[in-house]
Amino acid sequence: MTEDLPVSVGGTPSAVLPTDAERKAAEAVFGERFALAERFVEHLATSGIERGLLGPREVPRLWGRHVLNCAVVAELIGNGKSVCDVGSGAGLPGIALAIARPDLSLVLVEPLERRVAWLNEVVEDLGLDNVAVHRARAEQAVKTVDADVVTARAVSAMSKLAGLTMPLLKGEGQVLAIKGRSAAEEVADARKVIRRLGGSSVEIVTAGEGVLEEPTTVVRITVG
Repeated sequence: MTEDLPVSVGGTPSAVLPTDAERKAAEAVFGERFALAERFVEHLATSGIERGLLGPREVPRLWGRHVLNCAVVAELIGNGKSVCDVGSGAGLPGIALAIARPDLSLVLVEPLERRVAWLNEVVEDLGLDNVAVHRARAEQAVKTVDADVVTARAVSAMSKLAGLTMPLLKGEGQVLAIKGRSAAEEVADARKVIRRLGGSSVEIVTAGEGVLEEPTTVVRITVG
């Protein structure tokens, strides 16, 4: 059973309401699609928790630690690009990016059936016509997916993640992996693998400078 969530008068869990700083950041990132981002957060806080995609303790941190942390990565992606989100899970970063950037075409790759079902429900409810959900492991998706950009968050260490993501680029593009404080260590461990797979460069960059109190750390691998 999940923990009971405090509910506001409007029916939205009160812990899901953004702080003033989070709301300001969200309005900057999502613009006129802020309401869609709110609905996505509500999905995460309700059915997402009920189905075990996130733990109940994450509810107060959904805006800052999860949705905004992912959405700001959009600034690293060019206009009209095709994006493959590997191990999409709770739609992070895939759905957050789709809301922030309707010009992008996204494929959410997720192997677990219950997560795929949830992702499809959320995509349909939010009316995200720029998103397709594909049930497969990353290794299987290579046969059907050809992306300009591959994203990943909380999937695995870079030494393994490189092998799961880089082949999806078909020889040209970028991998954007959201990482934390271990980014530099992971990159050091993965350099040989990245080079062997055709990576021309790997760097640690940040997204959300001037928007988030703590910008998002991203490992960017360029191929081709």
